[in-house]
Amino acid sequence: MGGSIVEQAPDDWTPVEQGLWEAFRKGEIYTLATDVEEQDAVFGESLWGPERTIRAEVIARLLLDGPAAVPGRVAALKLTGAYITGRLVLAGGTIAHYVELHDCRFRNTVLMSEARAGTLRFVSCLIPRIEASRLATDGDLHLARCRIPEGIRLTDARIGTDLLLNQAVVGADRFGRSLSADGMNISQDFEADRLESNGELSLRTARIGGRLSLRGAQLRCTEQNRTCLNAVRLTVGHTLYLTSSADGGWLGSRSYYGSGYGEHAPLNSPSTPFRAYGRVRLSDARFESACLVSGEFHLGADEELSLRRIQTPELRFACRMRPTGTVSLSRAKVGNLVDAPGSWPQGRHLGLTGFTYEVLRPLAPFGVRQRIAWLESASVDFQPESYEQLAAALRRDGADDDAREVLYAKQRRRQATLPLPSRVWGRLQEATVGYGYRPGRAALWLLLAWVLGTLFFHQHPPEPLKADERPHWNAALYTLSQLLPVVDFGQGGWNPAGAGQWVSAGLVVVGWVLATTVVAGATRLLQRG
Repeated sequence: MGGSIVEQAPDDWTPVEQGLWEAFRKGEIYTLATDVEEQDAVFGESLWGPERTIRAEVIARLLLDGPAAVPGRVAALKLTGAYITGRLVLAGGTIAHYVELHDCRFRNTVLMSEARAGTLRFVSCLIPRIEASRLATDGDLHLARCRIPEGIRLTDARIGTDLLLNQAVVGADRFGRSLSADGMNISQDFEADRLESNGELSLRTARIGGRLSLRGAQLRCTEQNRTCLNAVRLTVGHTLYLTSSADGGWLGSRSYYGSGYGEHAPLNSPSTPFRAYGRVRLSDARFESACLVSGEFHLGADEELSLRRIQTPELRFACRMRPTGTVSLSRAKVGNLVDAPGSWPQGRHLGLTGFTYEVLRPLAPFGVRQRIAWLESASVDFQPESYEQLAAALRRDGADDDAREVLYAKQRRRQATLPLPSRVWGRLQEATVGYGYRPGRAALWLLLAWVLGTLFFHQHPPEPLKADERPHWNAALYTLSQLLPVVDFGQGGWNPAGAGQWVSAGLVVVGWVLATTVVAGATRLLQRG
C-alpha cells in the first residue's frame, strides 16, 4: 500500500491533520464540515480557519507515501469540507489509493502532470487551476460541480474510464482556454452536461471511446480568443450531444451529479439548451454513431460553426433558433440527414460544397421548394453538385417528381451564370420544354403546333407528288405526320411548296424536340410505376 509503514502521524502535524491520517488508514470519510449551510458554502464568502485547514503537503504525503491500512481495511483518501493550503504537488507520482474530495477549497494550483492514479474524484471543490497534462488513470476522473477559475490542462491525458465535468464552472487561462485537452484519450464517456466554460474548450485530436455529452452546456469565448469549442480531428466512438438538458433530468442518476443514467424527464418539460457564444470548430471530426446538434449558436458575422469534412452515420441538425453567422458542411459525409427548415441560417450563410448524404429524414415538413431554397442559401453562387446530391437523395426515397423539380431548379440557376446568347437560348428551352423536366409543357406546345399547322394546311393544301394521283387530303393527319414523322398517317403523297414547305420543315423540327421530351417523361413515369 504505502512506502513507509508508520502507525502514528508525524508529531509536527496539527490535530486536524493527524485525524486525517487515521481516517486514511481506515478508508473512512473525514469531514470537517459544520452542518451550517452558510459556513459550509464552498463558493461563499465565509472564512475557514485552522479547524478546517490541511496543508497540501499532508495530502501529498498520504497519497504518495502513506501509512499502511488498518488490518481488514483499504486505505483511501475521503475528505469533505477542508481548506487545503499550499500547492498540491503530485506530478510524476503514482497514486495507489482511491481519492475522493467533496466541498473542499484549494488555495493554490493542483499539479498532477504525468502522474498515475486509479480513480480521482473532486466534487464541488474550489480549485484555482488544475495542471494534469499526460495524467494517466485506470478509473474515472471526476470534476463535477467544481469551480476552476484559471482553467484545466489535460493535454495528452489518458483516462481509463470516464471524465466527468458536469455542472462545473471553468474559467480561462492566460491563452483564453478553459480546458486544454488536445490529444486526450478517454476510454469511455466524457460528460460535461451543464458545464459553464468561459474560454476555449480545446479537444483537438482527442479520442473518446464512448459519448461526448455537452447537453445544456454554456460555452463562452473570450475577447482574446473568439473560439469557444475547438474539436478539430476529434474522434468519438459513439455520439456527440450538443443538445438541451432537461431541467428535471438531474434526479435519480446513479452518478448523482450527471444526467443520462437516471430518470428521463417528461416530454416537453423545461430544459436548458446548449449555447455557444463564439466559433465552434468540429472540422475533420468522426462520430461513429451520430452527431446531434440542437443548441443555440450565437456567432458573429465572420464566425462559423464548422462541420467541414465530418463523417458520421447520422447528423441531426435541429436548432430551434437559427444560428447566426455561418454553418459550413463543406465535404462532410453523412448517412442520415435529420433536420428541420427553421434550423438552418439564412442570408447565404451556409456552406454545402461537396456535402454528401444518403437519406433525408426531416423532423418537420420540408417541401421540395424549401429544399431548393436551402441549397440556394449557400454561401457561393452556383454549385451544380449540390443539386445533383439532393436529387439523388430524393430518388433513393422514391420522390422522382421532387428530384426532377430539383434538377429543373439547377438549370434555372445555371442560366444566371451564362453569357447573354446562352441565356437567351436557355430561356427558350425553359419556355418550351422546361429543360426536359416539364413534359406536360412540351405536350401543350405540341398540341398548339398541331392546331396551328392544321389551320394553315387547311387553308393552304399542298399539291400531290404525282399529278395523276390525288390521295384523300386530311389537314389534321398531315400536320400530325410532320410532327411525328416516324408514324405513317397515310398522308405521304403530298408535296408542300413555298411557305408550306417552310411550315412543314418547322413542324418536323418542333415535333422531334417536343415529342422526345414527352416520350422521355412518359418513360420515367412508367419506370417509376
